[in-house]
Amino acid sequence: MVKLTIVHYSSYGTAHAMASRIAETAEKAGAEVRLRRVRETAPPEVVESVDAWAEHARSVADMPVAEPDDLVWADAVIMGSGTRYGHVTSQLQAFIDTLGPVWQEGKLADKVYAAFTSSSTPHGGQESTILAMLTTFCHFGGIIVPPGYTDEVKFQDGNPYGVGVVTGGQETLTDTDHAALDHLVNRVLRVAEGLELD
Repeated sequence: MVKLTIVHYSSYGTAHAMASRIAETAEKAGAEVRLRRVRETAPPEVVESVDAWAEHARSVADMPVAEPDDLVWADAVIMGSGTRYGHVTSQLQAFIDTLGPVWQEGKLADKVYAAFTSSSTPHGGQESTILAMLTTFCHFGGIIVPPGYTDEVKFQDGNPYGVGVVTGGQETLTDTDHAALDHLVNRVLRVAEGLELD
């Protein structure tokens, strides 16, 4: 049984919906799953000043917050973040910055890693955001598993680096979004199962 940790930051709920779909698909495939959000670092008054942000923050308030041990525990990690000027959110980066001690001990190496993101507009920084996460995984000594064009759905969503969703004017994930997320997690689990994991 593959142990999968899904770590994400979501302001308005799209990344959370994506992470939840990944968790659901992984559990159906027999994986042991930890679904974790990263800690909110924006000041409360800033969060409360945006209705959708405040509403989402309240909806996940009781959800477990990611800790370095969640990555140490895992055989595979899928990380997700909305885009911020072509990069990950500061909230996800703040979590990544806590991983130094376990990284120095080699506890993040030899695990399977993949990534997902969302943006308000097409080409709104999705590829560079995912590539930023993949660069981090290289520093961990991780085994990066991109979806590539290994399934017909990738010719529909068009992202070989991970999964990217455009949120502008969209209230829910589409069937294509679900299929791309399902393909990503199943590919990650299949590769992780093929490795000799501790």
